[in-house]
Amino acid sequence: MCLESIFQSRYGDLDTCPKCGVIGTKFYKVTGRKCYACKECSYQLHPLAQTIFHKSHIPLTSWFYVMYLFSVAKNGVAAKEVERHLGVSYETAHRMCKQIRTAMAQGGMVPKLSGTVEADETYFGARKWNRGQKYNADHKTPILGAVEKKGRARIAVTDVASTERTKSFLSGTVAIGSTLHTDESPLYAWTKADYYRQAVKHSALEYARDGVHTNTIEGFWGQLKRSINGTYHHVSKSYLQNYVDEFVFRYNHRGEAVYPVLLAQVSRRVL
Repeated sequence: MCLESIFQSRYGDLDTCPKCGVIGTKFYKVTGRKCYACKECSYQLHPLAQTIFHKSHIPLTSWFYVMYLFSVAKNGVAAKEVERHLGVSYETAHRMCKQIRTAMAQGGMVPKLSGTVEADETYFGARKWNRGQKYNADHKTPILGAVEKKGRARIAVTDVASTERTKSFLSGTVAIGSTLHTDESPLYAWTKADYYRQAVKHSALEYARDGVHTNTIEGFWGQLKRSINGTYHHVSKSYLQNYVDEFVFRYNHRGEAVYPVLLAQVSRRVL
């Protein structure tokens, strides 16, 4: 049943055999193998080839169960939880979660974000204090984000929050001419040339003015940090983008059935 779901997701619209060229041919499941064969010439199609399931010894039923957990969990799924549910090693559970997050990657967003878009940056990592009890944020990882009001989100982990990086991120994410809501940060001073920028002054305790605010993206930051801290406790910088992608995927498909969308994603070629 699981293999059939992947086959239909990947080849469901295939009506011509790639080898014999017979139109309207049928493909039947080959007994004892994870493949389907053309009824006319026996040409075989392997639904799992070059997907996250490629050469995996884990049963597809276990993969589908973990995918279900990812589709319904608001705060993410820890590898330890998968380990307990499936009775597999932690290394296997971690690899499964990592592969599923790979399928949830943001990729290129077409069309770009448009309309009224909120842009903001945040920093991820534990708090550190240096001598003299002064707060030091140099060790934190910067994250840039843009969210349409009542729409999609696009989030990117970066190594430095600079004007150059911010411009590169927004130019590739937000359509020129869109309305951009930001705070008073100088990172967005350049946006007046490409966008209609409206800013609120958080330093003056101004958080909303005539519909101008960054509350949507700040709400996303809050949910992201609470979920990662509560579910995963610690995420290294090298893997942070994968975890961010997971939450962006779930956010962008809120209000709809996530599982079918995730099934379509994992059925694509990734290897």
